[in-house]
Amino acid sequence: MSIDNMKNERHVTLLALFTSLSTLVCCALPIILVSLGLGATYAAITDTIPLLITLGKYKAVTFTLAGILISASLWFTFRPGRACPSDPQLAQHCSRIQIWNKRLLILAATAWCIGFFAAYLALPLQLWLEG
Repeated sequence: MSIDNMKNERHVTLLALFTSLSTLVCCALPIILVSLGLGATYAAITDTIPLLITLGKYKAVTFTLAGILISASLWFTFRPGRACPSDPQLAQHCSRIQIWNKRLLILAATAWCIGFFAAYLALPLQLWLEG
């Protein structure tokens, strides 16, 4: 595996992390703040950063894009036949990148799952439990 391929994998993983964190911010943050009685805080945040409203409007696209990027990152990280180079320096670099890619991937997938739960499952679950 070349250094360029490892860098491409890291870029996909970082992009997956960024998009999955945007799902967390657009969908879980409002629910958490309003549930804690901090609706005015959320209003001030959206007044300062109007992009949050746009992310909320297009949450299906945001979640789909984040899911695709996380899936691509999963493929890069766990694909069959993946091996580090035999050169000791490159092997050490490759191992370090693989560890960080896995950490970032876990963080991205966790953020995506929390955002998905908040955006799509929390309200139906609450209605089901109350009824």
